[in-house]
Amino acid sequence: MTANAISVTGNTLTALAIPWFVLVTTGSAAKTGVVAFAQILPTVVASFFGGALVDRVGHKRLSIGADMMSGLTVAAVPLLHHTVGLAFWQLVVLVFLGAMLDTPGGTAREAMLPDLAERAGMRLEKANATSHVIQAGSTLAGPVLAGLLVATMGASNVLWIDAASFAISALIFLAFVPAIASQMTSKSRYIDEVLDGLRFIRRDQMLWTFVLLAAILNFVGAPLFSVVLPVYVKETYDSPRALGFMIAGFGAGAIAGALAYGSRGHRYSRWALMIGLLAIASAAFSVMVLLPALVLAIAVLAMVGIANGVVNPIVSTILQERTPSDLRGRVFGTVSATAMVAAPAGMLLAGAALEATGIRVILGTIAAAFVAVTVVFGVQPSLREMDRAPEVR
Repeated sequence: MTANAISVTGNTLTALAIPWFVLVTTGSAAKTGVVAFAQILPTVVASFFGGALVDRVGHKRLSIGADMMSGLTVAAVPLLHHTVGLAFWQLVVLVFLGAMLDTPGGTAREAMLPDLAERAGMRLEKANATSHVIQAGSTLAGPVLAGLLVATMGASNVLWIDAASFAISALIFLAFVPAIASQMTSKSRYIDEVLDGLRFIRRDQMLWTFVLLAAILNFVGAPLFSVVLPVYVKETYDSPRALGFMIAGFGAGAIAGALAYGSRGHRYSRWALMIGLLAIASAAFSVMVLLPALVLAIAVLAMVGIANGVVNPIVSTILQERTPSDLRGRVFGTVSATAMVAAPAGMLLAGAALEATGIRVILGTIAAAFVAVTVVFGVQPSLREMDRAPEVR
């Protein structure tokens, strides 16, 4: 968990320091956009195709290797900039490689979690909740830390710290995390191994339904922070502080929800929790349509955050329980790729739809999508299987 926290924080520093570095050194918003695209595109490709690599190489080896290679690509940016010079195309290539390598590393760490939790005598629900608290905490505090560091040290110096964070994470894994024999014993064609994850999910009716519903929610929910909320705040409150408070409310709620699930979540029906939490999110977005006062809007986003903080550990736990250890990389990679493909598509359409229909219609559409998914959870028999622990494989 400590190594993962350091690695995730490093990613947060990269997400802010790299665009700022591009703006400072080139003065071009267009080039900044190109670099941002180079950070996003490889994550989808690496999620789908990198899962088989995780299972081939082994979870611990891949995690260490990904951190080391990501650290090298980040360190190369200030090194070249301050010595022989850094061409723009070289920066794009380094950013692309860093994102391509980092994604399988995250998949490998998630794949290790069930075995490490068992060795630690920790409930899987608590282990996943702790992992998601780290993610939410990094999302909440990381940008603030990155902004302060960039302001005081400069973007290129922050990249040195970022590179060091990956090295520290790799060293912690190397020294303290036990190796787990989880890689494949028989190897076929790589493309067949990649497709194994999709085939496994397709054969499991509960997982297949789960993944499709998650893709729908990612499609309508992913644009919330990057597209919908900024427009909502500009039109309703006309204050960037309001946007910060609302995002902070969501982050605090997500941390609280994950902590609550980690301590008591195993006592309750996952199926019932999912229905209740999705219903809460549906109601919250319905309230947002009314354009409430800022205090109420912050409270509503906090409720959505609480739901998010509970739902994510539930999803991770179900995937880990139902997937054989030698398939985890491929299955988790396929699930991540599906979510990542849906999210950019939602962002692209949300911007155009906002201009065509307005903020109330978009928020109403998001609320309606959550209502529809809630109903499916209530009536789809296969989803009740999430409460039945599968046989150990």
